[in-house]
Amino acid sequence: MKTKLPLHDKAEIAAAVEAMADVILARHGQPPVLVGIRRGGVPLAERLAAVVEARTGQKTACGIVDINLYRDDWSKASAFPKVGRTDISFSLEGRRVVLVDDVLFTGRTVRAALGVLTDFGRSSRVELAVLVDRGHRETPIQPDYVSFTIPTEARDIVEVDFSGEEGVFLLKDDGA
Repeated sequence: MKTKLPLHDKAEIAAAVEAMADVILARHGQPPVLVGIRRGGVPLAERLAAVVEARTGQKTACGIVDINLYRDDWSKASAFPKVGRTDISFSLEGRRVVLVDDVLFTGRTVRAALGVLTDFGRSSRVELAVLVDRGHRETPIQPDYVSFTIPTEARDIVEVDFSGEEGVFLLKDDGA
């Protein structure tokens, strides 16, 4: 059985998104294109885009990548992976891209997303923004922008809920 522990609430997430958008803008001055990794990265990318647009008054390109066919473990996950739509309706050629996800764990999802991005052109730079870094990397991938660093055990689950109960939660194994 797992115990669900609240770590960050709706207000803390909103403040973290605003702070992250400010750092993204401060680092380069111009808004990047934002690409959310399907599922949890998409609402985070949309929220970042809204803050960037409010700060700059410029429309911010925001896309979606689905990594299921690019995973190195897709055959283990399911014989018939559920593939969602990738929606990047703008050129990445020569542009600064901020790849966005809710939780960074092993790095395998990000590695797969980088593979998807290369199919859409050669960007000038790809940066990674995550709401939560929980450690336990299996690949040499680190975030450029991170709001919360949460020490976890490998068997724990970090859940980000952007609707309903909205918050960041740690699901701890009770050992039962």
